[in-house]
Parts: sequence; C-alpha cells; structure tokens
Amino acid sequence: MPTITTSDGVSIFYKDWGSGQPIVFSHGWPLSADDWDAQMTFFLRHGSG
Repeated sequence: MPTITTSDGVSIFYKDWGSGQPIVFSHGWPLSADDWDAQMTFFLRHGSG
C-alpha cells in the first residue's frame, strides 16, 4: 500500500493510476478512497496520459 508520511508522522494513503499531471481527490468522513474509483476511472480513460 503506497503511503506518504508527513513531518508530523501522519501516513497518507494514495493511489497512482496512469501518467501525466496528477489530479487530487480528497474524501471526508465517513467515505474512503474507494469512493472516488468511478471518477478516477473516467479521467484515466479520457486523459491524455
């Protein structure tokens, strides 16, 4: 599971799909990163990467 750890010790999970300029999706409570999969799939299929 890919994560980035901030200087204060917080681990942030991320998904790396495709290539090119990144798009950041941020969910709030009580959702999870999986709730963005439909939108991420759309941009992956329609992007230029």
